[in-house]
Amino acid sequence: MAKNNTNKDSNVTDVTLSDKKENFIKALKANLGNIAESCKSINISRQTYYRWIEDKQFLQSCKDAEESLLDFAESQLQELIKDKNPIAIFFYLKTKGKKRGYIEKQEVQLTKPIEDINFNEL
Repeated sequence: MAKNNTNKDSNVTDVTLSDKKENFIKALKANLGNIAESCKSINISRQTYYRWIEDKQFLQSCKDAEESLLDFAESQLQELIKDKNPIAIFFYLKTKGKKRGYIEKQEVQLTKPIEDINFNEL
């Protein structure tokens, strides 16, 4: 009988832990990916969060939340671009338009290993 109670208690603990992890994911989305605020909002320590990410399913849920937030941010940027916001347009061109020359710094790509370059000849 005690064995059944232990399993039952274990199952209750698992459900509670699963619920807390699910609540954390919701908090992570609500706090725009801020781990500290998400931990605070569901009353767990940051160390607990780092222990939880050892669970591959939980880690994947956190990554999915991050991707969702990135999608949201991109959609907001697109709205600003549609509204002809010059800062948003400049930002987009500097990040996505590099291959068309929208860069502020010069990037150098090496065509041979750095060991083979004679810098005295430059």
